[in-house]
Amino acid sequence: MTTQGIKTVLHPVTDLAAAKAVYTALLGTEPQADAPYYVGYDTEGQHIGLVPNGAQQGMTGPVTYWHVDDIAAKLAEVTAAGAKVKDEPKDVGNGRLVATFTDADGNVLGLLQD
Repeated sequence: MTTQGIKTVLHPVTDLAAAKAVYTALLGTEPQADAPYYVGYDTEGQHIGLVPNGAQQGMTGPVTYWHVDDIAAKLAEVTAAGAKVKDEPKDVGNGRLVATFTDADGNVLGLLQD
């Protein structure tokens, strides 16, 4: 089973307003989602998200999300290869499913299914 590539990267932030200013300047566009709990940018086929208090959610750094057609099948495939599930698939709204796992070195990777 193949992936559609990395299309989403979420960044944990401690100061949402300060981070929003930097990412708006970097990306040259205003955010498409702008709420106290999440700020998201869509640019050049990528979605860049800012997650306030991401560290309290276990984010130790940016998390890349590989887009897949079948999150359960891909999660089974990577765990059979030695990955460890960090967060089971969950619906984050509108039927979008996300899950995270760690590789053999403890790097956190994400899966996303629309």
